[in-house]
Amino acid sequence: QVHLVESGGGLVQPGGSLRLSCVASGSIFSISAMGWYRQAPGKQRELVASVTSGGNSNHADSVKGRFTISRDNAKNTVFLQMNSLKPEDTAVYYCRLQPPLSMAYWGNGTLVTVSS
Repeated sequence: QVHLVESGGGLVQPGGSLRLSCVASGSIFSISAMGWYRQAPGKQRELVASVTSGGNSNHADSVKGRFTISRDNAKNTVFLQMNSLKPEDTAVYYCRLQPPLSMAYWGNGTLVTVSS
């Protein structure tokens, strides 16, 4: 069983920055792909960024140049650095762990609110 705990959300003004963290329990973090998703009120959950076990990353067009995903396998942690935040980035942000050939695990989410 894997548990994911997100942190780092909060209220920030437009143009500000936040850094989200997600810590995973267990021993499969280093061999798993990791992703950050978000869900805004009334909208479907969407992929924000992902990183493979080998460190290759992808970012949604809406966040390219502003958000950066990274991982620290020694700490079982994945990060999402969010800069130049916009009101439309307001959402609950979820961490997802995808082991090879197995079910995915989700965290409970952390709320990011971008407002003046």
